[in-house]
Amino acid sequence: MKAAVLHGNRDIRYDDWPTPETRCNTVKIKIRAAGICGSDIPRVLYNGAHFYPIVLGHEFAGDVVKIGEGVTHVKPGDTVTGAPLLPCFKCEDCINGNYALCKQYGFVGSRQQGAFAEYLVLPAINVVPYDASIPYVQAAMFEPSTVAIHGLRCNGYTGGGTVAVLGGGTIGLFTMQWAKIFGAKHVTVFDIDQGRLALAKSLGADEVILSQDYDFAKSQKYNYVFETAGQTATMQAAFQLAGNKARVCFIGTPHKDLTFTPVMWENMNRKEFLLTGSWMSYSVPFPGEEWTLTAHEFATGRLKFDDRLIYRTYPLKEAAKAFELFENPSQVHGKVMLVD
Repeated sequence: MKAAVLHGNRDIRYDDWPTPETRCNTVKIKIRAAGICGSDIPRVLYNGAHFYPIVLGHEFAGDVVKIGEGVTHVKPGDTVTGAPLLPCFKCEDCINGNYALCKQYGFVGSRQQGAFAEYLVLPAINVVPYDASIPYVQAAMFEPSTVAIHGLRCNGYTGGGTVAVLGGGTIGLFTMQWAKIFGAKHVTVFDIDQGRLALAKSLGADEVILSQDYDFAKSQKYNYVFETAGQTATMQAAFQLAGNKARVCFIGTPHKDLTFTPVMWENMNRKEFLLTGSWMSYSVPFPGEEWTLTAHEFATGRLKFDDRLIYRTYPLKEAAKAFELFENPSQVHGKVMLVD
């Protein structure tokens, strides 16, 4: 088969690659769309791959073309996505249902072949069917949606209250939507880009605020705060936006040192707010309700999709051209997708 193969730093080629074989309790998928995740960028551009050559890609959708013995929940022709985490299911964390904390995990598109290819074979337990009415490019965004809803779970969010979402990127927009679906009283999205804020508003945000023109210290205070951008400014702002006894969740991943002044840190002490992190998107039974709820709400239309979530699409053979966009990441406004 053909795949976008990463041979070395900044060296991704449309190349021949062994077609994976279907085995017992596995499913072979014809990939129709695969998204470029922020974590793929350093793997391609900044020596971030575990090894070479490797086929990346862990956000995807496609069609079942073959099932192995023992597979019963999908059949050839079904539209599916897949959870990319491959837990060991044997360690203490896995036994306790904390699959994302497994120290012996594998991961599709990082530690083994991924979805920037014509075909992918996954363990049946990782394969998530969805309604065929959902477009492939939308279904390839299952994984960002599940990351968002997992953040709500980690933050103990069950509905109501006022919610602030810092960052209007893909995960931030899904976080906002899940908060609304769960019954938030009022959701505000903060971002530095007017286009992302306009998209947030059209997807259901009650209020949008341009961050660079805003005095966070004098802001109204929120019951729940979700940081999704992984930027120093937004992580510091989260401490300011939190109200008394609030819950704050950091979903975004920072890529440089982060410091807080004593006054900023005192925000947490005086307000007695709870601070938690969120990592990936899995729960019991694996891969978890994050995935089944995304399938359900995509199908009902309550979890909305807008074409503006997609910045550009490229055929698989132009994967190298797609990654060139990220030489100037500030100019990329949305998901970049590789499609068949």
